[in-house]
Amino acid sequence: MAVFGQLQNPLPGWILEGATLPEEWMTKADLVEQVAEAIGPGITKKDCALVVDGFLNAVKLALAEGENIEIRGFGTFKVRSRKSRMARNPRTGDPVEVPSRSVPVFKPSKHLRARVAGLDRIAHY
Repeated sequence: MAVFGQLQNPLPGWILEGATLPEEWMTKADLVEQVAEAIGPGITKKDCALVVDGFLNAVKLALAEGENIEIRGFGTFKVRSRKSRMARNPRTGDPVEVPSRSVPVFKPSKHLRARVAGLDRIAHY
């Protein structure tokens, strides 16, 4: 079994230690629980957590190698190249060159966009 490194700080910097996530956020533990419920009594949460971790690690490794991942009905994970650009240091106003870099992006499928748009219609009533 391959062991993959864990993210040191997976949460954005503005979330303080000890703070709780907003209710509308789903954590990996929530995802594991929902997948375990969907599969039924044939799998333990521990085994389900291994499956979820394996999937997430496969996505991370593929993106790190520059590969695109398409999941029909869900969306596409891609690696995009950002060009180098000139920016300004906010303190001094001096121009600073920001080097080119690769960034991961996610493009939702039409089906997922429609489901999320359905949430907007429900929320407005």
